[in-house]
Amino acid sequence: MKLKSVVVIVLMLGASKAIAQGTDPIKELNKSVNKSADHFVLQMSSDTWMQAPDSIGSKIKNGSRGFNAYVMLEKPFKGNPKFSFAGGIGISSSNIFLDKLNAQINGNTNQIKFNNLDTTSRFNKYKVSTSFAEIPLELRFCSNPQNANKAIKVAIGVKAGLLLQAHTKGKTLVDAGGRIVQSYTEKIFAKNYFNTSRLSVTGRVGYGNICVFGSYGITSVFKDNTAADMKVLQVGLSISGL
Repeated sequence: MKLKSVVVIVLMLGASKAIAQGTDPIKELNKSVNKSADHFVLQMSSDTWMQAPDSIGSKIKNGSRGFNAYVMLEKPFKGNPKFSFAGGIGISSSNIFLDKLNAQINGNTNQIKFNNLDTTSRFNKYKVSTSFAEIPLELRFCSNPQNANKAIKVAIGVKAGLLLQAHTKGKTLVDAGGRIVQSYTEKIFAKNYFNTSRLSVTGRVGYGNICVFGSYGITSVFKDNTAADMKVLQVGLSISGL
């Protein structure tokens, strides 16, 4: 017997039993829905640094992107199972691609240096990457919790994270005219200038298992007084079993 059929029979039996005992069948059905569950949430995003000065913001490529993955535990409200609270743990990554600009994340100066490379040799592809371990918290709404695959879903929340890794990656050295000088990849790992903790506000809205989502960093990408007060913005698609 299919799982859906079993669930329907259980709910019908619960309602029949409630009626026979003189209890409220709606409350009994709510109890059947009101259970915790694990959910996987995968997110693919277009990323940027908000509030970046023109010298940096104008160099951020449109192809900058991120990826997030979370496992979350959901607890529906007893009074109304359409609403629930969820918390979990996961990983968030962000890759900011820069055009003719590099970031000296391993420097020894008080402020991080961003070097304009318009008229000199540079990497053809260059990015600044960060990854965080995060704890997301959400308040969720599902228009039909008994058939979540065919329901409108909305979630708002916050997430707190700790920096796991920060690095730059340059690929294929070219001269000022864009001609290949040497084909190799360079990675530099350093956390000196980066904020090691992050707090973000989040939101999702969609139908079924597909949502559009946004995440905005309340805290800055870099430590105070080491760079401009730039915040990570992620906007993209979220796939989940919300």
